[in-house]
Amino acid sequence: MRVCIVGAGAIGCFVGARLAKAGVAVTLVARGAQLRALQGAGLRLVERDASESVLRLRAVERIAEAGPQELVILAVKAHQVAPIAAQVAQVLGAESTLVTMQNGIPWWYFQGIGGPFAGRVVESVDPGGRVAATIEPGRVVGCVVYPACELVRPGVVRHVEGDRFPLGEPDGSLSERAQRISALFTSAGLRAPVLPDIRSEIWLKLWGNLCFNPISALSRATLADICAEPKARALAAAMMREAQAVASVLGAGFRVPLEKRIEGASRVGHHRTSMLQDVESGRATELDALLGSVIELARFTGTPVPHLEAVYACAALLERTVCRPRTAQPAPVAQKAA
Repeated sequence: MRVCIVGAGAIGCFVGARLAKAGVAVTLVARGAQLRALQGAGLRLVERDASESVLRLRAVERIAEAGPQELVILAVKAHQVAPIAAQVAQVLGAESTLVTMQNGIPWWYFQGIGGPFAGRVVESVDPGGRVAATIEPGRVVGCVVYPACELVRPGVVRHVEGDRFPLGEPDGSLSERAQRISALFTSAGLRAPVLPDIRSEIWLKLWGNLCFNPISALSRATLADICAEPKARALAAAMMREAQAVASVLGAGFRVPLEKRIEGASRVGHHRTSMLQDVESGRATELDALLGSVIELARFTGTPVPHLEAVYACAALLERTVCRPRTAQPAPVAQKAA
């Protein structure tokens, strides 16, 4: 099977390396220093047991250079999907499948289902429905990413923990193609069960991300810090209860109790969330996919979410402040002596 991974970051490279080690023909789409490193020294994967392997994978700068692919894995961040949607569509052949690995509510959330929200566009992650109009709904298989990986430097990825990549069809079917992808991932040492309700799994991961990410970005605190501080922990729990109410209206269930989900985050320890790292680096965050989208769904369903809205307002202001282009400050105006 020809596999193209669009987005050669930590997760994309981890999956690509594991698949390549299993004998799969993998093409990575990268840019800048990462592309140069992959084309030069190759991809070095450092596993949890400290063992290392160096793989020579095909790496290209433009998606179109990859050519027709049987499987495309979209491993970019949610806000990076719309600008490249048309390019992704170019490498999807008649029988190609697209596996999406974005955090938060995906653009296809209301595709493949019936009910009053069928076909609705989630503007927070797909403004104007640009992605939905470009990528055929039938191409998509959803995926929830649980492993943690780190891009140590260009061309070097460290696997920190986890190996679960649950898969699911938007229509809830246990399709043959989803089973084939699951088998492919399994051959690479990854756990990828095919679930009949991928949306509930999306909510389970999002449940923690939608509160801990923005709170950490605003406070500069780690997961352990947030969970140990009673008021911060209470805020996270309040946000989670509001999100659970939204999800429940949409038919999603939670197989883990709220307090257990918080304890799970606490056990991660002094981990700086991805949103905190983005803010510290002046990069755009996944705020809209993780929190803005949930607020949008709350408005669809008429569900009050005051804590989510308040934290979103503060985090959005923070993002605009730290990510806007730096400009020269005007010279101070001289003041006349009284």
